[in-house]
Amino acid sequence: MVVRMTIDTGTTDTTTATLFDALRADAVSTVDRLRELYPEPNPNSVRKETDHLTEQTRRLVACSSLVLIGSADAEGRADVTPRGGPAGFVSVLDERTLVIPDATGNKRLDTMQNVLATGRVGLLFLVPGRPTTLRVNGRACVSARPELLSQLTPVGKPPVTALVVHVEEVYPHCPKSLMRAGAWEPGRWLPADAQPSSAEVTLAQLDLPGLTVDQVEEAERESLRLRFE
Repeated sequence: MVVRMTIDTGTTDTTTATLFDALRADAVSTVDRLRELYPEPNPNSVRKETDHLTEQTRRLVACSSLVLIGSADAEGRADVTPRGGPAGFVSVLDERTLVIPDATGNKRLDTMQNVLATGRVGLLFLVPGRPTTLRVNGRACVSARPELLSQLTPVGKPPVTALVVHVEEVYPHCPKSLMRAGAWEPGRWLPADAQPSSAEVTLAQLDLPGLTVDQVEEAERESLRLRFE
């Protein structure tokens, strides 16, 4: 279902004003104003943030087969990308150090280029089928050190590089979002034909004359085959 909203932009000039500009004009702009809208957090929700991994959060990382990596470039343009592998593919070297092996991908290198620019990442660890998530933020670098790479769990092919994270903030997040989404409940999932296929989305994004959905689907199948060999 597509929801369409009508927003008063406050102007008749449609050549320069955007919907975002109209909504930003009276948006919340200070922390004080934001705090007026929300009650103070429960003390325990603040207290449970630590600057290191405990035995329990280390075990959670070892169970995770999916991590979302947030990063930003020098201009602040943000990006989030998923990384997946067998459970425990992210290595915990000690209570302050995580290592994420690279895997065969699209070769855009968005995350690694952002890390080179700012030296920081935010991680969200998920365990499929479980509602618990773990947020980890900290400094980061890209390593190609052979003796490090040789100790990591390969994801498909041996890693060319690895993302090394110095842990600064660890926060076990509440399960409400996954529970509300029914993320792990097949009975609440939409049928496959309710959404555009990956090939249909890619075709629209590429916008190349003469390219067909069948051709994109074949290219996707071949790409996945090569990446899993």
